[in-house]
Parts: sequence; structure tokens; C-alpha cells
Amino acid sequence: MDERFAIVAGRFNEPVVSRLVDGALAYFERENIEFELTWVPGAFELPLTAKIVAETGLYAAVVCLGAVIRGETSHYDLVANEAARGIMDVGLSTGLPVVFGVVTTETVEQAMDRAGGKHGNKGWDAAAAAAAMAKVVREVRRA
Repeated sequence: MDERFAIVAGRFNEPVVSRLVDGALAYFERENIEFELTWVPGAFELPLTAKIVAETGLYAAVVCLGAVIRGETSHYDLVANEAARGIMDVGLSTGLPVVFGVVTTETVEQAMDRAGGKHGNKGWDAAAAAAAMAKVVREVRRA
């Protein structure tokens, strides 16, 4: 496959996110898909960076990876909701698949379970979804 994919990952909750990135990289490497990785401070910064990356025209899809873990304040709800909305908006405004690979959990344990633990690796799943969506978009645009 000649397409390139972008991964944009948030450093906040890095022990979780690095495992999500490992999962996405493993999928892309297994499928022999070229990719580039960009780190941002956290999940809230994913949409803007995804938009800039998508607008370059260099990528077939963008995978956004992050982890938002509930704390004692409403910060969780604000970050999780705005990251999800922003990532969706980027896909809709650019016409490029932009995949939401942000785990949103109540505890660190739940997040780790989704980052290579007993619930699989959502980074792998997000990379697979990006590849599938890039194929769908390519086929629909040819029709």
C-alpha cells in the first residue's frame, strides 16, 4: 500500500497513550503501512493538530490517540467531550478519515485494560479503523 497515515498522540497520561501508540504502530507495521507520529500535549490538542495534518494532503487518514481519565472535577467531561467533537469536526470538514482513538475511563486500571490489557489495544483498533475507512473513502470516491 502506497498510502501514508498519520498518528497524533497526546502526551498527557503518557503511560497509557504510549501503549496505544505501540498498538497502532504494530498494526501499521504488520500491514506494511507507512506512518508518521506527532506528539501533542494532551487530548484537547488533538483536533487542531489533526486538522493541520489532514490539510497537508499527505495522508490517507489520521489516527488520534489519547487518554482521558476521570478525576475529581468536571475537567474530564470538558476534555473528553471537546476532543471527541473536535476530532469528528476535523473529519467532516476535511473529508479525510480522522479516527477517535481516545480512551475515556473512570480509572487508570480501566485505561490500561484498553491499552494492551484485558480489553485489547484500542490503538491497534483505531489504526485498523483508519485503514478500513481510507479504503471506503477511496472506493466511494471512485464510484
